[in-house]
Amino acid sequence: MSQRIKIKALLQSTQTDVEVTVKGWVRTFRNNQFIALNDGSTNNNLQIVVDFQNTDEALLKRITTGAAISATGMLVASLGKGQTVEVKATSIEILGDSDPEKYPLQPKKHSLEFLREIAHLRFRTQTFGAIFRVRNSLAFAVHQFFQNQGFVYLHTPVITASDAEGAGEAFKVTNFDLANPPRTEDGQIDYKQDFFGKATNLTVSGQLEGELGAMALSDIYTFGPTFRAENSNTTRHLAEFWMIEPEMAFYDLQDNMNLAEGLLKYVISYALEHNREDLEFLNQRLLEEEKNKPQNERSEMTLIEKLEFCLNNDFERLTYTEAIDILINSTPNKKKKFQYPVEGWGTDLQSEHERYLVEKHFKKPVILTDYPKEIKAFYMRQNDDGKTVGAMDILFPGIGEIVGGSQREERLDRLEQRMDEMGIPKEELWWYLDTRRFGACPHSGFGLGFERLVLFVTGMGNIRDVIPFPRFPKNAEF
Repeated sequence: MSQRIKIKALLQSTQTDVEVTVKGWVRTFRNNQFIALNDGSTNNNLQIVVDFQNTDEALLKRITTGAAISATGMLVASLGKGQTVEVKATSIEILGDSDPEKYPLQPKKHSLEFLREIAHLRFRTQTFGAIFRVRNSLAFAVHQFFQNQGFVYLHTPVITASDAEGAGEAFKVTNFDLANPPRTEDGQIDYKQDFFGKATNLTVSGQLEGELGAMALSDIYTFGPTFRAENSNTTRHLAEFWMIEPEMAFYDLQDNMNLAEGLLKYVISYALEHNREDLEFLNQRLLEEEKNKPQNERSEMTLIEKLEFCLNNDFERLTYTEAIDILINSTPNKKKKFQYPVEGWGTDLQSEHERYLVEKHFKKPVILTDYPKEIKAFYMRQNDDGKTVGAMDILFPGIGEIVGGSQREERLDRLEQRMDEMGIPKEELWWYLDTRRFGACPHSGFGLGFERLVLFVTGMGNIRDVIPFPRFPKNAEF
């Protein structure tokens, strides 16, 4: 097996007239002579030329779309279009047959809806090969960015007794017989008898535990799965998704914004440098898709232009109050074109409002700060005006909010007061409040939904297409 050379390396090689062995899956087999072979290392196929006159006919019949093969032969300069080299096979071995009558991926264009139904095979298409190579690069770049800045990678728990967002949309974890759980004298479920001795759920965020790490290690980040049990069937929501959540001691809101903008620019730049071929393929795919849309719904920028636009522009920073003034006076609001009209200060901004600010008004990524405390979480630092908190959201073209963060409330009395106002039980979060009792300091953090980032960088329209195995209501295949 060690003889094998990856197709990407061969296509980039300047060497010819050497014997090589390649292994991969057949994309197409034309004229009993030309195999388009792909091994997932690149979107491009390697052409294998078969000497069909001197090859066993039974073997030729087994070279079908989807079959896994090993081919050995001479790497030579190619005369065909679209490739610089090809392999003149001297031997071909079938490693795994693929029945062409049953194999669902044929050499034609398949709809994304169809491919979602066979998600276990969709990795083998050009589109999904490109998406998941880009996803891999973005994940690597996230780690590289934080590691280069001396952050500590912290693994926060997947099973937790806290609900960081207070939204109550958590998946419950229990060892009970659901039909007959033990009960207390007053008829409530007796969680003291459960596996963990208390009610637990899958995490909705690693933030609160991340703050504990930051209070000793200064700069930490988490990057792991999070779960939301909201019955949402939109193109932007998943029940299981990955979150990047840094927490930094001695950071104020400005430091927080600078770090988040730096992270986004770093990972986008990394993908453009290391996945140019995949992004150009996805760029072309998007252009083809846009041709079927009415002119007014088409994007003003290509995918590559949109990514470069984010790198080449400083993100516009403004307060929520300034944004509300812009939105109230905007043409779509005056003409009642927004699905959710902006009626005044205190409105919870929707994706359509966020996208208007980014795509139509400023024409660059936007960071909104200082939101009304009523529409934000209990842990955000209260501003001196008594009405707003030190929150910040980063808004991107085509997607709306991609990052949400804040300076955290480090003052124990203010934090406890806010928890009381919002009905959050202090006794359950005693450990969190301890960080404010012993050596509290100003600190900040944010959350970046990884799939939203992948969605933006790949130009895909549905979040279910940028995670290998999507989890959403009524779907948990594989």
